[in-house]
Amino acid sequence: MSLSPAFLDELRARVPLSRVVGRKVTWDRKKSNQAKGDFWAPCPFHQEKTASFHVDDRKGFYYCFGCQAKGDALGFLKDSENMSFMEAVEYLAREAGLPMPAQDPRAAERADRLSLLAETMEEAVRLYRLTLKTAAGAAARAYLDGRKLADAARERFELGFAPDQRQFLFSALTQKGLPADRLVEAGLCAAPDGGGQPYDRFRGRIIYPIRDARGRCIALGGRAMDPASPAKYLNSPETPLFDKGRSLYNQGPARAACGKGAALIVAEGYMDVIALVTAGFEGAVAPLGTAITDEQLRMLWRIAPEPLVMLDGDAAGQRAALRLIDLALPMIEAGQSLRFVTLPGGMDPDDLIREKGAPALAEALSRAEPMAALLWRRETEGLVLDSPERRAGLDKNLRAVLKRIADPSIREHYGQEFKRLRQVLYGGGEAAPGAPLPPFRTRRPQKGPGGRPVLPAIPTAETRASALAGGANDVAEHLQEALILAICANHPNLIPPFESALERLSFANPDQAALRDAMLAAAHHGLPDPCPPPAFHRALTDAHLRTLESVFTLAHVRIAPPVRPDAPADLARTCLSDALARLDAERGVAAEVAEAIQDMDGLVDEGLTWRLQQAAEARHRAVKSRLEDSTDLGEDRERLSADLQRLIDEAVWVKKRR
Repeated sequence: MSLSPAFLDELRARVPLSRVVGRKVTWDRKKSNQAKGDFWAPCPFHQEKTASFHVDDRKGFYYCFGCQAKGDALGFLKDSENMSFMEAVEYLAREAGLPMPAQDPRAAERADRLSLLAETMEEAVRLYRLTLKTAAGAAARAYLDGRKLADAARERFELGFAPDQRQFLFSALTQKGLPADRLVEAGLCAAPDGGGQPYDRFRGRIIYPIRDARGRCIALGGRAMDPASPAKYLNSPETPLFDKGRSLYNQGPARAACGKGAALIVAEGYMDVIALVTAGFEGAVAPLGTAITDEQLRMLWRIAPEPLVMLDGDAAGQRAALRLIDLALPMIEAGQSLRFVTLPGGMDPDDLIREKGAPALAEALSRAEPMAALLWRRETEGLVLDSPERRAGLDKNLRAVLKRIADPSIREHYGQEFKRLRQVLYGGGEAAPGAPLPPFRTRRPQKGPGGRPVLPAIPTAETRASALAGGANDVAEHLQEALILAICANHPNLIPPFESALERLSFANPDQAALRDAMLAAAHHGLPDPCPPPAFHRALTDAHLRTLESVFTLAHVRIAPPVRPDAPADLARTCLSDALARLDAERGVAAEVAEAIQDMDGLVDEGLTWRLQQAAEARHRAVKSRLEDSTDLGEDRERLSADLQRLIDEAVWVKKRR
């Protein structure tokens, strides 16, 4: 959704910043002058005792003279509560009593439908919570007592109980006037295949409500009381509200806790999360009964850059860790990774806390291992490396691991770590710090008449600012970026399937980056299918439309078949996927070559040669693909690839003996 500046200004004006911030801080009465809208307090973003955090209610801005944190009410909610921009806007709108701007009619209809389903889920939660406190829930309460789960924890996590009756919930809620089809659509009941009245999906189970980041109940989890039940745990089926692969248990409270400095801990189940939070580790979440998906992994990284994955110490836990590492390898970036906590004796977090207390868990967290350590153990465990062939086999496996890391800088550091561990493995000691290596040869300056060196011409500011200043690659990338935006603008229904790739795309032009963000925001709140381009364009501001017009002025864009509004959806999807993949590959190759060339200064080993070889091969593949598609710049790329291969063959970074 595109929000007008006027709406945002009205939002900020209606809710004083001091009211928003005041829930998180204690004002310094001596230093503050509330009559003038001048407030001071210790900063909520860093540990301090003095009041260096200033709020100016008249201007609607805050600033910390200690850590330099600054912003408005929306920025404060984003930073202190880990909210997204739209979540912060919706929060302030509720606070101010302002309705959110009108959406597309179909999107509004879908939002109303989701609201009705969420209200139905809340009715079920209330009924199940009440049932846990009655005689029907006596056995469930006894079980929770045996797990040492206090009443306060039961209330905090809203635990309930579903009696072992076929239509307990169905009868109670339909008598309240809720339609049967809505109960089925919410996943609370199931319709028999042969017809007849729906029946309860959860029977004879302790109920765990599952809420999204906004606090809405979107699903239920149920633990069977009968040990002979074929499914110990049962989750709601996927519904318009609930996507299991895009949800995390305790996501909202954990995000708020991590925003205040708590560690993000990923456990395996509901009771593990409840035990962790009860013991003071409030940044705990869990996937919902399945292995972590790539979307859940991105959700975790949006909460904290380095989640702590807590796994049971048995073989199954180790296998789960390695599966997660394989999923994460292509996605890790600088400052964005995972660390793994292995619990002793095959215990889970709940067992460890109940038997040894919170300090034992804190100690286990302090021993969290990086991904590289687990990968090394997997590749070397049980190997007998007593021959050159076996050692070469290990090197081959390690190179295969490195190939899966997309970020060139991360790949280089993993390679260095594997090299160090390999030296320890073979030599029995730490690798010696960098020894002096032959210097990299430099080219002598050209000389003109009289033996004076010829200085290169200094480009003008206009030349440096032009698109051609970056070379053919920058021009090609600019055209690819424009083509991607044009396809998305005329085929908006393609934005949700490619959302992750579009989010990661880096634009050199800030206006085009803002246009991409606006498109994603509009698509995030639901699009009719099909969505005509004019209707989609109305969700954009005038500034975004001007940027879009400049994109369509490019001849390369105007003549592209997938940009036409009447182009087949399959053609547009294929071309968008191809453009994103090619742009990502080109930038990855360029970054790898630049990184390798930088490392050539004094570095002579087989690792650099291998990296350059891979970069050259990647360029050859890119050239071949481009030539097959009859695009331009092919001859230049082939020449560049040949030049790079010549550098490798001649080993120009090695000082030659005279």
